[in-house]
Amino acid sequence: MRVVVVGAGSVGRSIARELLSHDHEVTIIDKQPAAMRVAQVADADWLLADACELSTLSEAKVDECDVIVAATGDDKVNLVVSLLAKTEFGVPRTVARVNNPKNEWMFDESWGVDVAVSTPRIMTSMVEEAVAVGDLVRIFTFHQSGADILELTLPPDSPLIGTRVGQVAWPQDTVLAAIVRGTQPITPSIDDTLEVGDELLIVTGRDVDEAALLKVLVDPTDDGSTGIVDETTGLPV
Repeated sequence: MRVVVVGAGSVGRSIARELLSHDHEVTIIDKQPAAMRVAQVADADWLLADACELSTLSEAKVDECDVIVAATGDDKVNLVVSLLAKTEFGVPRTVARVNNPKNEWMFDESWGVDVAVSTPRIMTSMVEEAVAVGDLVRIFTFHQSGADILELTLPPDSPLIGTRVGQVAWPQDTVLAAIVRGTQPITPSIDDTLEVGDELLIVTGRDVDEAALLKVLVDPTDDGSTGIVDETTGLPV
């Protein structure tokens, strides 16, 4: 995969090193000579130029890349780069760094952004995930589709403890993507049994009722039933 990273700061260099370690081809662009620490990412191609200029993106052969990552510390630059990459060069995938959470609303498809990464939001999610048991934590939102990745750690009083995955009455447009048990990630099958402390990674569509999902995972319903169905009849138990 060919990736262009705009911004040669610590974030951009870290991304580039990680991509190179996975055998991807990387070009780094920055207009600040002081940022050109070529020796730190020696295997990347480097370009000293303004990525907000069409001529720079042409020189970097952005039209041939699979992904462009706008990772500068300036939200305006990241938006302009994403828009130019998408509209002028048809880049299939754009990833943009959000520095100021107040600007997050602009980082969507109208500005050519496929994936917006907000460090403050991610850090908040990680803090919540570290301390929350029995609460849904939004880890990530895909701006293009509106789908969410949610995390929940099953508390001891969850009605799903001891229940097989295939028995859970998951709401529509909800997919259990992974179970993390201790340090072991598990690809869930219908025969896996849920245990206390399991971290569930769940992908939901944009219209899923999170309150209803939380009720399935944590609370019995008002009539005393749970979010469990009989696999033979399909009826709640």
